[in-house]
Amino acid sequence: MKNVTKTLILATILVAGVAFTNTIVKQIDITKSTINWTGKKLGKTHIGSINFHKGHLEMEDGNLVGGMFEIDMTSITSLDLKEGKGKEKLEGHLKSDDFFGVATYPTAKLVITAVTGSDSTYSVTGDLTIKATTLPITFDLMLDGNTATTKFVIDRSKYDVRYGSGSFFDNLGDTAIYNDFELDITLKM
Repeated sequence: MKNVTKTLILATILVAGVAFTNTIVKQIDITKSTINWTGKKLGKTHIGSINFHKGHLEMEDGNLVGGMFEIDMTSITSLDLKEGKGKEKLEGHLKSDDFFGVATYPTAKLVITAVTGSDSTYSVTGDLTIKATTLPITFDLMLDGNTATTKFVIDRSKYDVRYGSGSFFDNLGDTAIYNDFELDITLKM
């Protein structure tokens, strides 16, 4: 009987602890949140943007504990080229199967799996899916009120984005495109 009572008390404490967890879900404002990208090849840099499809951060006691974001890959644009001066060609190429294959893979996704830190600086680990590949990624995220910011680098070749990659093709010379591309992200809630 004592064991049953102890078990019931322990179960009640566990259930009460879960019941009193105060998780707040903060939806991102996709019209004010930004993703800017930078891609490079020998002697040339391209910059652009991608829009969010949806996303949120999860907070407990004022601290980040989780979240999820979907990125609208069909919205990828070049900001450094002008209409009629290569912009359409680059954007079409980035959307093609040579790069992100947006007809088949219209979204990319990041699901936060672990967070350490508190107050305003966090180390975030998540599962990033681009095309059909999901891999873990870790980055720092700064949170200031209703704004979160981060910058990190992704190796596109790990996500089967192979075009012009020296990791997969020989003799590319100065046409090789670097595997690493940078993302500069601002989330507004």
